[in-house]
Amino acid sequence: MKRKICVFTGARAEYGLLKPLMDEIKKDKQTGLQILVSGMHLLPEFGMTYKAIEKDGFVIDEKIKILLDSDTPVGISKSIGSGLMEFSKAYERLKPDIVVILGDRFEAFAAAASAIVSGIPIAHIHGGEATFGVVDEAFRHSITKMSHLHFTSTQEHRKKVIQLGEDPKSVFNVGAIGLDNIKGLRLLSKNSLEEELDFKFARKNLLVTFHPVTLEKNTSKKQFQNLLDELDALEDTHIIFTKANADTYGRVINRMIDDYVPQRPYKAIAFTSMGQLKYLSAMQFVDAVVGNSSSGIIEMPSFKKATIDIGDRQKGRVKAKTVIECRPTREDIRRAFKKLYSEGFKRTLKDAVNPYEPGKPTASKIKTILKNHNLNNILKKTFYNIRVDKKDL
Repeated sequence: MKRKICVFTGARAEYGLLKPLMDEIKKDKQTGLQILVSGMHLLPEFGMTYKAIEKDGFVIDEKIKILLDSDTPVGISKSIGSGLMEFSKAYERLKPDIVVILGDRFEAFAAAASAIVSGIPIAHIHGGEATFGVVDEAFRHSITKMSHLHFTSTQEHRKKVIQLGEDPKSVFNVGAIGLDNIKGLRLLSKNSLEEELDFKFARKNLLVTFHPVTLEKNTSKKQFQNLLDELDALEDTHIIFTKANADTYGRVINRMIDDYVPQRPYKAIAFTSMGQLKYLSAMQFVDAVVGNSSSGIIEMPSFKKATIDIGDRQKGRVKAKTVIECRPTREDIRRAFKKLYSEGFKRTLKDAVNPYEPGKPTASKIKTILKNHNLNNILKKTFYNIRVDKKDL
């Protein structure tokens, strides 16, 4: 009998990372792929990206609309509550053998909580990482504690999952799954990408993705305005914006992008969702990813290109030497741009190593474990104790 593997996705970027694994599960004759879609995928405001999943040839088994029309703390809390109820109903209908959940978003947290209450094992991807200053940090570690199989992106992250009390035998360092796309996709040429985006690259080019730091109240507008002001000060620079996710106060950033771009059509363009192919293709031809997206930390170093990481959202992650860290002030952002275009820094890029490189394709390794791992009594977890020196107590 096929093992039924249910993959949950609630956001465009997350699906882009999961697609290689979904392809692997789908084509394996011993596994049955189930797809549970929710969150931003189902909202017009965020591009109705569930259509991209269907266009890729997948059959969506369940569409669960939980995301409300508010990104306030109350709105997000209501979405989580709605998800807890609706996901449990979906699991009852699908009856999966195991659920795959990636990352740290609130939709993923609700999907995990419903699965654990429903008595369904969880496989978690990208545990042990840090997103300092955002509520996602707590969600990520909570999902780790609810999960039964763990697929981490670096050895350091594997150690952190074990530190949380997870059995080392259930924690697998497989590398970052998003890097499979870089190797597996046939990326667009510069001319083809310009045609697809209706955008012309200049002498200098930047890809900007900025999300709110949700544990900092009302900082999004000021921080993003500082970035916009410094972008305006750059000469002969064209900018591709991708909009913020449905995080608390994310709509503030998106409204600012909507105001900024039409006033500068000669140099700026914005997308609710670029899709994985166009986004990765753009990485080849820009000088840097700018903002606080994990893509700048995990994927961009594989292109031997720079990242300007602003603020605390990605603080705590393992980072390559291609990443320039700065505070969200105009002065620090200005210094970061100066370093980006300095000859000394540019020379370091060619020798940079991406710490998330898996060696072999990550999706294939995860699929093999999902297919073969013994799930009998897996729900009955024990807390794995590591030795701690008395001086640390």
